[in-house]
Amino acid sequence: MTLSRAFGAGLGFRRELLAQLDAGVPAAVDFFELAPENWAGMGGRSQKQLRAYTERYPFVCHGLSLDLGGPRPLDESLLRGIRSFMDLHGIGLYTEHLAWSGDDGHLYDLLPVPCTGDAVRWVAGRIRRAQEILGMRIGIENASYYVAPPGADMDEASFIAAIVDEADCLLHVDVNNVYVNSRNFGFDASAFLRALPLHRACYVHVAGHHVDPNGLRVDTHGARVIDPVWELLDEVYARCGPLPTCLERDFNFPTLAELGAEVAQISAIQRQHVLKAAA
Repeated sequence: MTLSRAFGAGLGFRRELLAQLDAGVPAAVDFFELAPENWAGMGGRSQKQLRAYTERYPFVCHGLSLDLGGPRPLDESLLRGIRSFMDLHGIGLYTEHLAWSGDDGHLYDLLPVPCTGDAVRWVAGRIRRAQEILGMRIGIENASYYVAPPGADMDEASFIAAIVDEADCLLHVDVNNVYVNSRNFGFDASAFLRALPLHRACYVHVAGHHVDPNGLRVDTHGARVIDPVWELLDEVYARCGPLPTCLERDFNFPTLAELGAEVAQISAIQRQHVLKAAA
């Protein structure tokens, strides 16, 4: 199947939304994103449902469990399965979290990687191997975190830039994660964005988050995107153009029309930057 490339504004492809999507995809949705671990290897009705969409829309694969920063051997069997799945459905982009998520088993959480030179070399080697198996450059996503890992010998933006350079990979910018981390750890979100290797950016996420009574912000993907996150998205586009951008929503689902309105807001910001570039 010919590979399709995502463009414009997209929405996470969730089973909870399928009944509404079957009744009509919002006009603003240009592509969908899915977690390959949740769909690869499935047959029957689920496979037919998915195929009905991958034949009509571009898709992006966003991984959950590759564990790029972890100590376990890289799961090459998982990667080969993902490549077969992507080939089957013509999916042209794979991204994964810059985090570790396993020890003796899968931890079902995304934990921060220590920002050290040793970690740069370890993670970059795993990314290079993943890229060999998948036959493409992958995008690594800046993760949210709630405790800073000890022993850092560089800041997070420099750490990400060093990995992108050494692995020769791409960058997936999660704007909500930048905002959440900046509020929880007291740094300037705009300055952080400026320090990222945005010339390697290939893909963007926006999402909503939860605010605990104590003020802690948690990247839940369960609420509307707030204005400061939209403003950071505008900053990303100002630096690297209107990259394909996905709205993440993982629970507490509103109506599809409400989600479509948020996707349309992504499209509107993208159009503003297209018009500026053409002026």
